Amino acid sequence: MISVMDTKFRGRPRLVPVIAQEHGTGRVLMLAYANREAVNMTLTTGLATFWSRSRKKLWVKGKTSGNFLKIVRVLADCDLDALLYVVRLPKNGGACHEKNKRGNYRKSCFFRRMAKKI
Repeated sequence: MISVMDTKFRGRPRLVPVIAQEHGTGRVLMLAYANREAVNMTLTTGLATFWSRSRKKLWVKGKTSGNFLKIVRVLADCDLDALLYVVRLPKNGGACHEKNKRGNYRKSCFFRRMAKKI
């Protein structure tokens, strides 16, 4: 087991990238960033919490939409400079803030396919 103090927070405010992955399916849901406070809050509350770079404040995923990401476990990569939040999605909920054509939140933020040539 490692502590939040073991991770390598970088930049200002010292941030690490966090991937949210759906428990059970392994589907990558989203990428966000967290500072120490966000990680500590995640571990304390059991809800995925990030640092909003645009709003410059803590952000509990789902506080506005109701689509909370419930933490199953938090893992750190081998270099201790990135985190993986393994989460449970709410029933009929999504991790993305964008909605599909039916008006439902998208399960994953990774839904746009790249062209074959860049």
